[in-house]
Amino acid sequence: MPITQQLAFLDATAQADLVRRGEIKPIELVDAAVQRIEGVNPKLNAVVTPMFEESRAIAQGELPRGPFTGVPFLLKDLLASYKGVRMTFGSAFSGGYVPDHDSELVSRLKRAGLIVVGKTNTPEFGILPTTEPALFGAARNPWDTGRTTGGSSGGSAAAVAAGLVPMGHANDGGGSIRIPASCCGLFGMKPTRGRNPLGPDFGDMYSGLICEHAVTRSVRDSAALLDATSGPDVGDPYWAPAPARPFLQEVGANPGKLRIAFTTTAATGVPVHDDCVQAVREAAKLCEELGHSVTEAAPSVNAEKLMDSFMTIWSAGCKCTVDGFARGAGKAVNAETVEPLTFALYQMGARRSSSDYLLALQKVQKTSRKIARFFEDYDVWLTPTLAQPPLPLGSFDSPVEDPMRGMKKSAEFAPFTAICNITGQPAMSVPLFWNGEGLPVGTHFVGRFGDEATLFRLASQLEAARPWAGRTPPVSA
Repeated sequence: MPITQQLAFLDATAQADLVRRGEIKPIELVDAAVQRIEGVNPKLNAVVTPMFEESRAIAQGELPRGPFTGVPFLLKDLLASYKGVRMTFGSAFSGGYVPDHDSELVSRLKRAGLIVVGKTNTPEFGILPTTEPALFGAARNPWDTGRTTGGSSGGSAAAVAAGLVPMGHANDGGGSIRIPASCCGLFGMKPTRGRNPLGPDFGDMYSGLICEHAVTRSVRDSAALLDATSGPDVGDPYWAPAPARPFLQEVGANPGKLRIAFTTTAATGVPVHDDCVQAVREAAKLCEELGHSVTEAAPSVNAEKLMDSFMTIWSAGCKCTVDGFARGAGKAVNAETVEPLTFALYQMGARRSSSDYLLALQKVQKTSRKIARFFEDYDVWLTPTLAQPPLPLGSFDSPVEDPMRGMKKSAEFAPFTAICNITGQPAMSVPLFWNGEGLPVGTHFVGRFGDEATLFRLASQLEAARPWAGRTPPVSA
């Protein structure tokens, strides 16, 4: 078997172990990943900025000794700056922006020994839960290339699911780690607010909605990577509570008998597909078989008012982001320079006052306290990750005559994930279920603020009980 195929579905921990034992060189790992990207990416459109020459040079040089020394990695083309490499935010409006510095997260990824081989596709400014930007075209799901990868970290998710790299950078402002993890059959952990740094360019984004991490094939990779990147940076406005011990030590640890609440209905009242309901019921049954106490329950929230508050913050954030590029590049913002949905959201942000923003923030903080009290009675809350399996490409199209159509569709598709961006709680999508069409359908587990440890313990227990590592999509390396 060619080396590229042997390596394709090893997780990052296993690849790093081969390097550590001297059984393979970093340049061989990088060359194999480049070969897989060149062979498979034309079918997926997951990687939009190759960094092959630079990554090969790095792989042949002196590398830091970290948990992932020599392992190839992909960086989402949004938020995380890599010095000297363009960052488009999925938009032509970014004007060929090239950062002159690494973000703190990228510096930590490099210190962990990871070698970035390219940057991945993302929707314009990360707005939608699908990855179909006008700039690069749609990323395609390796389980069915006519379906969405999810978003906004869809390029990274497609690449990891197809075996191009073992894990990839992702960030999450309303579900953008967990949604593509669900659509592509991966493990996706959204950390606690403030767990990973956003500096030096950002201290707090959208009043804490946005966080950084990754999509991975294994639970242990997610935990080990979070150990390598988490912790406050100098000048951070706030940070998450320090863990009791490294997250990797939680993988395989006994979670004890957890009190798990589950629901199959969305607080917003949108219908939930039978496949997504079945995925939750099977996960709940599995948790019960593993000895946990499982009860059907959910916190009571006024979903309509909460989502209105979320949209106030989200639209203001969109306006802030676009205005930042406009000022930097000396460009005008109009219906010709950005996509229809982006411009409609930008206009919505312009209509909201500073008072509207602060009142919205007050509302989401009040709701966060209410949900925190729910977790006095439960350790974990289980829901569907999404209300529907991966949808056909084009489902989120937003024509000029109906520019908010994609946002309305997003509310129907992803009614569960944004609540954790509002509260700041950690949450994970776990790939335990595939439907009759062979499409992955994730299940969503929410933990207490600061308590990724419980989620990692539970996730590793679920991974052992119902392994997913052997599942490979039809389009893969």
